[in-house]
Amino acid sequence: MNPFVLHLECSACAKIHSPRQLINLCPCENPLLVRYDLSAVKASLPHKVQGNRPHTMWRYRELLPPGNSQTTISLGEGGTPLVDAGRLAASLGLSRLWIKDEGANPTGSFKARGLSAAVTMAKPLGAERLAVPSAGNAGGALAAYAAQAGLQAHVFMPRDVPPANRIECETLGAQVHLVDGLITDCGRLVAQGVKVNGWFDVATLKEPYRIEGKKTLGLELAEQLQWRLPDVIIYPTGGGTGLVGMWKAFDEMRQLGWIDSRRPKMVSVQAAGCAPVVRAFEQGKPRCEPWSAAATRAAGLRVPRAIGDFLILEILRQSGGAAVAVTDEEMLAEARAMGRLEGLFVCPEGGATLAALKKLIRSGYVRPSDEVVLFNTGSGLKYLHLFEA
Repeated sequence: MNPFVLHLECSACAKIHSPRQLINLCPCENPLLVRYDLSAVKASLPHKVQGNRPHTMWRYRELLPPGNSQTTISLGEGGTPLVDAGRLAASLGLSRLWIKDEGANPTGSFKARGLSAAVTMAKPLGAERLAVPSAGNAGGALAAYAAQAGLQAHVFMPRDVPPANRIECETLGAQVHLVDGLITDCGRLVAQGVKVNGWFDVATLKEPYRIEGKKTLGLELAEQLQWRLPDVIIYPTGGGTGLVGMWKAFDEMRQLGWIDSRRPKMVSVQAAGCAPVVRAFEQGKPRCEPWSAAATRAAGLRVPRAIGDFLILEILRQSGGAAVAVTDEEMLAEARAMGRLEGLFVCPEGGATLAALKKLIRSGYVRPSDEVVLFNTGSGLKYLHLFEA
């Protein structure tokens, strides 16, 4: 365990828990967050991250749970490109636009970050069989990191999951369970397996460490921009771990003196056929109501309700952010536009960020002088069936 880790803290009731145990949620059924001795970290890193460290997410090891451990379960995740999208910016009348391309990660998506951290912590804490409900990419990442760790992986996926995701999990040795339903139905089956079979649930925000891996999105972005932050971040939101993780990273970096107190406007993008965060944000509610009959071709956005919904909504409001819904047709069209103008083969969720950006420019929310970062969360190679037409 990283010596800078103090404890786990409930995101809702603030109850303190020991980090030296295999644990899911707080007894109040809300996510746990890792807290660090940031004063000690600051003393250890007076000049921020040292430049000679490898450009993976473990570059920020003082702010990750295992710290300097030699038992990290890693495939080289992190260090993904921040593409200066000059041609796309010019077409939109923006001064600066970047695309953070998470499709360059091992297993082809941003899920590699969170599952690397989760498996790294689960193994020494005693887990032997890991389970996850997945819309696709999380399952592939768990399969990969569990294989490297020598652990058993059970992946529950909707039966209509993109074929590449299912094949990836099977090839990497996971036991794949196809479910007639949505990711929420998969989650219920995982919960049953936890009770009956003793599996450890590594679902989004149901254990403390996936968020720590996703937090490195924010750390990496700040370093790539010379320790400053953009005006607007547009992020495709299913479970929302990356958005919550980045906000946590921004707070930790501020306390360390690495960045100032200015924050980006955080924008959550969802599919029109499954937009619980957008609806709750527009209605001023603190939590989301489950979305009935969720339907979208962007598998990662088909999440009827996220367990960390209250955290996502709080971040959007604190940052002066927004929540935008886009259609499947819009996101696929803009994914193709990103390819034509910037040479990036992005996933539909990545295309959704550009579709949202165009709406925000038209409404005046995003100004020509704003510096904007779009997050592409996965490789378009996993969605070939959607781009064939």
